Amino acid sequence: MQRIYLDANATTPVLPEVVEAMLPYFTSSSGNPSSAHHSGQRARGAVEMARIAVAKLLHCAAKEVVFTSGGTESNNLALLGVLQPYLDLKEPAHLITTQMEHHAVLYPAESLEQRGIEVTYLAPNREGILDPAAFQAALRPHTRLVSIMMANNETGTIQPIGKVARIAKNYNANILFHTDAVQAAGKLPIDLSAEFKNVDLLSLSGHKMYAPQGIGVLYVRDGVKLAPLFLGGPHERQRRAGTENVPGIVALGHAAKLAQQWLDSAPTDVSSRPEPNGRSGETRSSGPPQLAALRDKLEAGLIAAIPGTVVNGSTQHRTPNTTHLRFPIDHGEPLLYALDMQGVAVSFGSACQSGATEPSHVLLAMGLTPAEARSSLRLSLSRLTTEEEIDRALEIIPTAIARMHALA
Repeated sequence: MQRIYLDANATTPVLPEVVEAMLPYFTSSSGNPSSAHHSGQRARGAVEMARIAVAKLLHCAAKEVVFTSGGTESNNLALLGVLQPYLDLKEPAHLITTQMEHHAVLYPAESLEQRGIEVTYLAPNREGILDPAAFQAALRPHTRLVSIMMANNETGTIQPIGKVARIAKNYNANILFHTDAVQAAGKLPIDLSAEFKNVDLLSLSGHKMYAPQGIGVLYVRDGVKLAPLFLGGPHERQRRAGTENVPGIVALGHAAKLAQQWLDSAPTDVSSRPEPNGRSGETRSSGPPQLAALRDKLEAGLIAAIPGTVVNGSTQHRTPNTTHLRFPIDHGEPLLYALDMQGVAVSFGSACQSGATEPSHVLLAMGLTPAEARSSLRLSLSRLTTEEEIDRALEIIPTAIARMHALA
């Protein structure tokens, strides 16, 4: 059976080139980067080269890149690292975030709130976009940190991060601004020296950009102080103790290079462009416009074939690979499993909440009813998705829904 993977927002496949780059650091090039001997220093060199690659992707200094175990740790380090000292000193502190954040931000925010940090959770509009005026109205003299995601993991909706970060800094230059860019990095250009120059902290995750699970980054602007989550050694300039995950870091560095090439690539035919390593018979999307065109073909085809299907969230401001659709069905769960039986992988939304029976908190925050939220599914493409796979999905999904209606 041909498998059609439309759940890239949950995790992307690891690219063959990335696997090839990391393999030696499990075997012939293994070493502890903190060791002074040749093997250790070779590993150290690989870590620092990967750090430079990530810094180039983000347009920041290499010393501002902190390697972590993934997006969840990066988000926790950003929130707890900034705000824990205020709790220790018993000083007032205010955090602004949104109701549509990933739980890797919401749960630390709730924990901080329970311990005395004032937290404001802003609601988006119906399209899932934050109102900058509402954000400005929420600022307080004791606001210390803002955490707003760059692109939503469920709908793909992009927030006006550059604008709201500028509003925060104009109100008080000492406010720190964090963005969870896990779903944006590698899909959208991120320039921390220009458009996002007011961002102080940024999280990304390797397994959302074609590297393995278990590796991530927290960008920490030079001069920003963080209380570390882990104690035990001076690793990562004393911001994250623990021996570095060298194979994972090398993989993330290589994935960052490939992401930059993909973002910079000129438009070409998505169905015929060969992989960079020259493997025959395999194709790769040549850039965001081509990926968006495939997404739009899937979306338009499903809307045309299944009357009553609508898009959740903005259709103008979103990542190029994501569509979140509300289908004319009572519940998305039977459809998800029916599609899986036919080789099509989709999801409800956040993979971290895939076993939950409650409707998506993101969709509820956007104003959908619980019934509307439960009838919705996310379809997220990868750079490896082909037009042939989209054509096949356009046959399978409407047929599966028609069968559900026939059995109702």
